[in-house]
Amino acid sequence: MTMLSVSRRYFISTSASLAGGLLVVARFEAVAEPVRRPSVGAQQLGYYVRIEADDRIVIGAPSTEMGQGINTSIPMIIAEELDADWARVEIEQLPLMIKKQGDDFVWTSFPQGAGGSDGIIDAWAILREAGARARRLLQMAAALRWNVPVEFCGTELGYVVHASTNRKASYAELAAAAGRIADPAEAPQLKTRKEYRLVGTPVRNAQAEAIVTGRAEFGIDAGLPGMLYAVVARAPQFDAQVDSIDDGAARAVVGVKQIVRLDGPAAGGAWHPIVASGVAVVATSLWSAMKGREALKVRWTPSPASGESSDTMRAQMTALLNGRGHFVNDDGDSDAGLKSAHTIVERTYDMPFVAHATMEPQNCVVHVQADRVDIIAPTQVPGSVSRLAHEITGIDRDRIAVRMTRLGGGFGRRLEADFIGEALIISKATGTPVKLVWTREDDLHHDFYRPACRHHMLAGLDAHNRLVTWKQRVASTPKNHRRAGVDENAPWEADLYLMDFPATLVSNFRREYFAVQSAAPRRSWRAPGHTANAFAIHSFIDEIAHQAGVDPLDFLLATIGNAPDVKWDEDGTIYSPQRHAGVLRLVAEKSDWKTPPANGHGRGIAAHFTFSSYCAHVVDVRANGGELVIEKVTSAIDCGFVVNPLGARAQVEGGINDALSTALGQAITIRDGAAVEGNFDTYRMMRIDKSPRRIDVHFVESPHDPTGMGEPPVPPLAPALCNAIFAAIGKRIRELPIGNQLKP
Repeated sequence: MTMLSVSRRYFISTSASLAGGLLVVARFEAVAEPVRRPSVGAQQLGYYVRIEADDRIVIGAPSTEMGQGINTSIPMIIAEELDADWARVEIEQLPLMIKKQGDDFVWTSFPQGAGGSDGIIDAWAILREAGARARRLLQMAAALRWNVPVEFCGTELGYVVHASTNRKASYAELAAAAGRIADPAEAPQLKTRKEYRLVGTPVRNAQAEAIVTGRAEFGIDAGLPGMLYAVVARAPQFDAQVDSIDDGAARAVVGVKQIVRLDGPAAGGAWHPIVASGVAVVATSLWSAMKGREALKVRWTPSPASGESSDTMRAQMTALLNGRGHFVNDDGDSDAGLKSAHTIVERTYDMPFVAHATMEPQNCVVHVQADRVDIIAPTQVPGSVSRLAHEITGIDRDRIAVRMTRLGGGFGRRLEADFIGEALIISKATGTPVKLVWTREDDLHHDFYRPACRHHMLAGLDAHNRLVTWKQRVASTPKNHRRAGVDENAPWEADLYLMDFPATLVSNFRREYFAVQSAAPRRSWRAPGHTANAFAIHSFIDEIAHQAGVDPLDFLLATIGNAPDVKWDEDGTIYSPQRHAGVLRLVAEKSDWKTPPANGHGRGIAAHFTFSSYCAHVVDVRANGGELVIEKVTSAIDCGFVVNPLGARAQVEGGINDALSTALGQAITIRDGAAVEGNFDTYRMMRIDKSPRRIDVHFVESPHDPTGMGEPPVPPLAPALCNAIFAAIGKRIRELPIGNQLKP
């Protein structure tokens, strides 16, 4: 039987013609470009800059690109200080770069990866200096060539110039000489903001053309010569184990080469290195591997979690909240404050497990050899992948190569390396390169979900409607449960934040945490705990304001008052209540907040501090007969200096749509110790007709250094949306997703 090899993108492009008519397309014989090699005469200057003989400047992108535009904005930072001509800049994804230091390994230069919206925060100072150092070497080379003091050698878009003698040399002319100069130890002179030519201007995504023409390499495109394909039959219930395997029919499938058993964690053990027990089928094609998996007969041990369901978890939350939990914050006397309050408001908010549902399910290519490991993967954590490979194979980390591809979505899912752990075990067992691919059902049934939680809220107001007491009691499935090396005695640490709003702004303030037991895997989901906390906090703030008869914006600003900056965490992050108030005022102005909306329309407002940035949304909705239309979302963002306004705007728009999709219809339901939803027929993604008709984004002109943008737009969207629904039709949404709650 002869099989036609058709690229994924070619299949997509030609299949459209099946609807009828003639469609002429260009066929891509190769989906992914190979790693490009420096041309003859190219010169490397530092870790991130390579100057080619034809005046092209190649800038290495150290972080993982998953759609957040980091492989445009980080090279912009380097190019700015290098004073490069952006039109001649090309960008290459750098592999993992670590070096041995003593008995451990450290970053060669820059902490690679993506998570916590800290890519630009980490990059700003380090990579500005990297660009400036390369620029200084070129200036020094020109000074030696012209026999003039280096301080008289300036630069302009790819050239070193000596103004007084009208001499000029391209970077390509000087690169070889610059590469022979020892880089001085002292820090180079950096540009001032007034000198910026590139950063701060809107720049198109540098990889957009490669993406739309099918040349961008995603993980699913990667391969190695002679590789086999693998899929895994995983335990159908959490913590079930392989009891016995009948693989006779599977081995009879044409192309199936080997069956590999994967032993997952014992009940209660760390979800490491893999999330579930399973049986891998390894074959010469993905189709053969999948058919082999269908033919497997696996008997599983009874799961200790077989009685777990979403209903039992909710009952557990109810029981826990009737008791006493762990006091995370306890300022003043919240019990006495409630007793003396003029008005008490009490509400409860519920949020389910949520899946990441990345458009590209988990995959990777791994080759474990006797003395070397090669890994090609769409991962957010290449350093963790390297450590995991060493743990599984015993091979030294300096013999483990990790190459990152572009990610077809991350959102925290690829902060975990379980799928790479599976591939490492399989390749080690087979001795061959292996490409592991998950299906959509694999992905949804064996995700690390956003924790499910219930927030019981109590607030006390004085006779002047001032917020004087806040009591927040949270029952949640701890995000860091069953993570190796985590203190199980402080399960709240990844779910609640000490300084979350309105901490320090209320005299009597208590947050209390209750750990809910569940066998469902969970970890970080876009903006981790902020997404759940912001929904409860800012929905509750709106309810307090309405019960007090006060405009929600006025109530928020009165609560913030003139409060000073405070230290957010031990890392030195500062929370500024006045910057928080600033985005509220800006979004109110731009959304025309004070003008009453038309009948059947409503506006809701919310603002949250996430990963050093402040984001406020006003959502305008129209609701009628159960139908909800998002007319407009107005956003105000204070993320410090904006490196690429075009990319930042895209991040806000993407975050809004992602948060809206989640709020409208997404939930993972647990039944009989397993996730129910397995594909997009039951785990509903937002359709285009439900997206906002218009999104207006406004950035605060800030004197501060850049901060995160990937996640801050997500947390305040759901509460602003639900507050708008109440303003439109008088119905409160206290449980997500919204689903059919608006139906009459």
